[in-house]
Amino acid sequence: MSRFEVPDLGTHLQGKVIVLTGGALGIGSELVRLLHSHGSHVFFGDVLISQGEALAAELSGSAQPDQQIKFLYTNVQDHLANLGLFDLALKTCGRVDHAVSVAGINREDNIVDKELTLESVRKEPDIDDSLDVNLRAPILFSRIASVYLRQQPSNELKADPPASKSLTLVSSVAGFTEAPGLAVYSAGKHGVYGLMRALRKVLIKSSPYPIRTNAICPWMTETRMVTGIDADWKAAGLPRNKAEDVAKVIAGVMVAEGLNGEALYVEGGRAWGIEEGIDRTQPQWMGEKQSKDFLKGQEVLGTGENW
Repeated sequence: MSRFEVPDLGTHLQGKVIVLTGGALGIGSELVRLLHSHGSHVFFGDVLISQGEALAAELSGSAQPDQQIKFLYTNVQDHLANLGLFDLALKTCGRVDHAVSVAGINREDNIVDKELTLESVRKEPDIDDSLDVNLRAPILFSRIASVYLRQQPSNELKADPPASKSLTLVSSVAGFTEAPGLAVYSAGKHGVYGLMRALRKVLIKSSPYPIRTNAICPWMTETRMVTGIDADWKAAGLPRNKAEDVAKVIAGVMVAEGLNGEALYVEGGRAWGIEEGIDRTQPQWMGEKQSKDFLKGQEVLGTGENW
């Protein structure tokens, strides 16, 4: 894997218009804080109203003149709610420069619980929320973002739009490895990784602005999701991310103009690109002839216009 060095954020985020979900707590809230501190206009959504409103109120007190920091109640499972968040940014600032799908949950039953019986298995499991938030929502978000990111500015802001825009999807280490006991969550996060791969060659051709698409795959991060394993993790002496570490990587992806189609594994506050290693070793794990045929087939398939 190749190390991803977070670029100096400097003034690269100054005046940029950024839409993100899951911004009230954890990685999302740290990202909101970081972007705000670098002069971005931030429009963030979440279902946690009190936390979201408190964060927006706190940051508004330190905002630069005309800097926007707005929270909107957003249930990411709702198509219209996602639209409302982008509409707010577009109507307020006249454009959207970067979009980040952060929202995620890990509440689920073990679908292969050893206690299941011939009787209890007849009851359908409650997996809708996990699938909706972790996979369906990023799909909805990406579809909407692809339209709003390519819009020409409708009014003047101090900062010019970037040469390229970006869509960043937060997956997980569970998006490319196994996660025993979290089958639905892992399936959803694998889907987010796959979504990035399906979009990266298409959105980069967007006009008038190419849209760079990348995925973030954090390992153990100090958020409310890992409360149950925190003590054992500490005892094992394993590396851990702070939420602000992951937020900094996401911000770095926004300003890294040449980065597209990458998945970044984040561990102990450091990030590595995964895709290069997968591509380089493909003839080894797929077979040389199979790999050669596959790559030729990918050329024939193109980016899906003729499907």
